Amino acid sequence: MNLSKSRLGATALLAVIAVGLAAVSGCAGRRREAFLFDKTRDHVYRKPIAEVWPQAIALLKEKGFSMRAGKEGFEAQTEWLMQGAPSSLGTTQARYYVKGVEKGPGQCAIEFHKQLATEARGADNARKEMTESVGNQSGNFNRDMEMEWELLQKVDAESASALRAESEKIQ
Repeated sequence: MNLSKSRLGATALLAVIAVGLAAVSGCAGRRREAFLFDKTRDHVYRKPIAEVWPQAIALLKEKGFSMRAGKEGFEAQTEWLMQGAPSSLGTTQARYYVKGVEKGPGQCAIEFHKQLATEARGADNARKEMTESVGNQSGNFNRDMEMEWELLQKVDAESASALRAESEKIQ
């Protein structure tokens, strides 16, 4: 038996197994994330909205967003903020609409909706046009589950830990 061929075969087999395990764990990771985001989407804080709302606004400010004036109650919109570095292909900007909803005495939910826009530059770099991302029917704003998950971890760490533990059971 040729030793170099058997080592090569064993190495190839180990490589195939490693790739297979990585693919399976990658799928499980996506399923865990989808589970967390689904639970976050439906999460109701067991705290009054007046207690949770300032933390939602603070989270946006931590991310560099400034709030537009004129919104009352538990709705707010940010100014546009550049995402990443500008390039010769264009610049992407984002803004948020955030809404707090009372769900009962001492309970609430917070929704973050994100809108993206790209400033595309023509070949001559003189022409600029804003093209908004394609999204849902409500003004191209899409729910930002990553931002909602981040708020949940800050405001209700106990629920977030329980959800994370539950997600770890997903394979």
